[in-house]
Amino acid sequence: MKRQYIGINEKIPILKALPLSFQHLTAMFGATILVPIIIGIDPAIVLLMNGIGTIIYSYITKSGIPAYLGSSFAFISPTLLIIAVYGNFSYAQSGYIFFGLFFIIISYIVKYYGLKWIDVVMPPVVMGSIVAIIGLELAPIAAQQAGFSPLPTPSGNIVPIFSINYKTILVSSFTLLVGVFGSLLFKGFLQVIPILTAVISGYVLALLMGLVDFSIVEKANWIVFPTFHAPIFNLNAIIIIAPACLVVLTEHISHLIVTGKITNQNLMKNPGLEKSLLGDGISNVISGFAGSTPNTTYGENIGVMAITQVYSVYIIRIAALIAILFSCIGKFSALISSIPTSVMGGITILLYGVIAVQGFRIFVEQNVDFSKNKNMVLGAVTIIAGVSNATINIGSVQLKGMALAAILGILLSIVFYILERFNLLNE
Repeated sequence: MKRQYIGINEKIPILKALPLSFQHLTAMFGATILVPIIIGIDPAIVLLMNGIGTIIYSYITKSGIPAYLGSSFAFISPTLLIIAVYGNFSYAQSGYIFFGLFFIIISYIVKYYGLKWIDVVMPPVVMGSIVAIIGLELAPIAAQQAGFSPLPTPSGNIVPIFSINYKTILVSSFTLLVGVFGSLLFKGFLQVIPILTAVISGYVLALLMGLVDFSIVEKANWIVFPTFHAPIFNLNAIIIIAPACLVVLTEHISHLIVTGKITNQNLMKNPGLEKSLLGDGISNVISGFAGSTPNTTYGENIGVMAITQVYSVYIIRIAALIAILFSCIGKFSALISSIPTSVMGGITILLYGVIAVQGFRIFVEQNVDFSKNKNMVLGAVTIIAGVSNATINIGSVQLKGMALAAILGILLSIVFYILERFNLLNE
């Protein structure tokens, strides 16, 4: 039986649209709530701002781009660094607001100057390296949460791996295996939600093993308002966040190109990349002031559209409204918060690995030729700078990990471009 095609601007009866909207919500849900849980903020505020952001985005793009905005993983590492330095998530919000303003500025640059300059500042070899570093840099955190890596004690000693609670390892391993085999074996609707299925399965096992504190769910009210946080503006926090903005910029562009291919529409031209960036940027400025994590277009939802051939923005808007509704249900928010660290550790091993592999995928899809010294050097320096734990302190600003890698990669790219223009390279 041939699947029904539902176009970008097509509307269908609400009873038929609801399950399709839930499908979009479910596809993004598993990944998008991991970000606030890892960072340590209320998942409800993220759901609320994801929903509001998606509606703003669809309005700015004149209902011309079927995209759901979810939480970006690119900001986890710099946010954790900011929290470690200042002990307060609100400092990171200033970086999020900067990210939104950055997208707004870039939208106007793209409108008047096109896209060629992006290839100069961040060629595929640098972009692929930075995307890979996002996952590789977070990998140790996942291993510790899952119980597979020794944990430091308050005295600074290392807890031997064999002394870690076996229940933690069992739950994390089970969660990981469900995610791995689910992504390979699930069919139909389950095929697009292996992450969520793995988290639910791990949660059930953890509950049976007595690892879930269900009291917070019992004490929670049914109707509550999400937790808002006022931003604390800090230049150092903005500088730490800034490199991630470039990563998400390239991710945004690639998502729009892929969505255009799926829908057989030139979305880069109509409604245009500039409107897409503007919608995302405005969404993130508002989100930053509210106390939520940054939004980005979600690959999970692109996958849903590719499988179902349902591209309706109307359906995505309904999914956004459902997310807003869920954010105000206290029991639901508390249930999310009760997910044990072992469950999150198991699934993040897979997710962080997938992020790293996406960086290598860029090398392949963009035909990066590592036989050329320029590409070899750019990739080598960028990756090692990101994963070696190297740190550079400039005044009160600390550059390490992805931030250091992005800045070095961009600076080298610009220098190599200039040398190439003057025919000074030996290839």
